[in-house]
Amino acid sequence: MAEIIECVPNISEGANLDVVNKVADRIRAVDGVRLLNVAPDAAQNRTVFTMVGDRKSLPAAVEALFEETLKHVDLTKHKGEHPRMGAVDVVPFVPVVGATTEECVELSREVGAMIAEKFKVPVYLYEDSATSPGRKNLAKIRKGEFEGFAEKIKDPEWKPDFGPAEVHPTAGCVAVSARPFLIAFNVNLGTDRLEVAEQIANEVRFLGGGLRFVKAKGFETENPQVMQVSMNLTNYEKTPIFRVVELIRREAARHGVSIVATELIGMSPLQALLDCVAWYLQLADFKREQVLEAQIFEGDAE
Repeated sequence: MAEIIECVPNISEGANLDVVNKVADRIRAVDGVRLLNVAPDAAQNRTVFTMVGDRKSLPAAVEALFEETLKHVDLTKHKGEHPRMGAVDVVPFVPVVGATTEECVELSREVGAMIAEKFKVPVYLYEDSATSPGRKNLAKIRKGEFEGFAEKIKDPEWKPDFGPAEVHPTAGCVAVSARPFLIAFNVNLGTDRLEVAEQIANEVRFLGGGLRFVKAKGFETENPQVMQVSMNLTNYEKTPIFRVVELIRREAARHGVSIVATELIGMSPLQALLDCVAWYLQLADFKREQVLEAQIFEGDAE
């Protein structure tokens, strides 16, 4: 069975599509790596790249991504809705087929060391790669963002796992990890009140007393009449998408607001979407094998 690992780097550029396309082209040029999706967001000024490869090919793709991104992205001039501490902000690895979490942890450390040595960017390991419990949560590492990290990095508690103990002047820092599948999912609300989106985000996220595997934040969008609850769903099996959407729908109704659209950023496992189909259609005893394409293509893979 072939080894397949997903890598989902995020860069702090989503408005300049020329830069996004140049980075994408560099990834596509790497042998053994397939770029599956490019998801730029102008308001958040961030792009999510989804690529797959193996332990031999992915380090070269990450290196190419860094080389191109650092040519164009200067965080001293960057503005966007999404929190960030690096020009390349995160580089997570996800085991898909024929690879283990432990192998992805090893890969993340190899890539982290390469980034630090070649680009002089401080590297923090998080999630399954974390070197201490206090570094598992990405939000805790990123707190203070680029502007606050020059001071934060002086604290011995925040010495990087790899690289210099000083922030790169334009590229900042980067977080690298092995982690499970994460679904980036947004719910857009028909309101011009940012405080409504922020309150609902607080109610739905785990830290606010909401759902266990939800991280959420309220944002403005390019449309002043639409506000957004932007989320990372870190375990779609235990906190499925449909449960998140329905909780937001109920909370929004309390404010006299409705959901106008939802957005999937990047990619999702098929099963997460099939779970939504089964729930909303109330399908009894629905099985994955009933999906024609799943039978054809997954059967061929075996």
